Amino acid sequence: MERRTVGAAALEVGAVGLGCMPMSWAYSTSRQDGEESLRAVHTALDRGTTLLDTADMYGPFTNELLIGRVLKERRADAFVSTKCGLLVGEQHIVANGRPGYVKRACDASLRRLQTDVIDLYQLHRVDPEVPIEETWGALAELVAAGKVRALGLSAVGARGTRSRARQAGGHLHAETLRHLARAQQVFPVSCVQAELSVWAPEALDELLPWCAARGVGFLAAMPLGNGFLTGTLTPGSGFEPDDLRARHPRFTAEMMAANQPIVAGLRRVAERHGATPAQVALAWTLAQGPAVVPVPGAKTARWTAENAGAAGLALTDADLAEIAELPPARGSWD
Repeated sequence: MERRTVGAAALEVGAVGLGCMPMSWAYSTSRQDGEESLRAVHTALDRGTTLLDTADMYGPFTNELLIGRVLKERRADAFVSTKCGLLVGEQHIVANGRPGYVKRACDASLRRLQTDVIDLYQLHRVDPEVPIEETWGALAELVAAGKVRALGLSAVGARGTRSRARQAGGHLHAETLRHLARAQQVFPVSCVQAELSVWAPEALDELLPWCAARGVGFLAAMPLGNGFLTGTLTPGSGFEPDDLRARHPRFTAEMMAANQPIVAGLRRVAERHGATPAQVALAWTLAQGPAVVPVPGAKTARWTAENAGAAGLALTDADLAEIAELPPARGSWD
């Protein structure tokens, strides 16, 4: 698989990463299968997908424990990315960027992951009660201590219809850019992880150009649109109550039906290449810049193998132009 460089730390990863969250969190827990998830991770590594993206909150904690079982056997094959800064309560999730907490969270993640170093440690959310300089300073101390190799800022980006995103998304990205600028004064930001896909392209406006101009890597979260861009979801089929899409405005039967032209367009391009809509969606993301690494979530070996195959799909200028003409996604993300 093609290799790409993650930002300031010049760490190389496979061009397509693996989002491990669905194996333990947020997507149809009744269909989660630990052994199949292990096969999925091993298959990804076998196909050249080195970046394994997890977080302490997924589960919480169970996702890191799962990945730790793989790392115990194949640490040299993997690039480990995990996150801290969010606490899962009974009713809601809260940010915690206090320096002491960040350091304790790192030690706990190292134990669960069964490794002595985290390749990329990401701040999951900026704590509004703690200056980012304090949080980032604590993270930088983890690098100095040899526990972490590089730092990133995760889960930032725009939500909304494309027209609304020019306003709401622009505001969110402006806030993100302020955080990034302040963090950069303390210690280099190696990468930003934010939503980017065919149906959520708002990061292309300001955030990705900012990263590209400063040598900051970009991990494209949700590059398959929470599964919608794979073309495997049927409008009206419904989701289990604990599946985040059950409460997601874009996943109502009406909005899924309204957005089918996007999938149809991806399928037309895919047929010309002997590929799948998911592979075209990932190839589109890869085409947005040499430092962009899509991190599609998956929990089966079948899907991790298919996603890895997207790294070998080169879209033509005509393909990209056709995708650019697809209708904007309908349905608010708010």
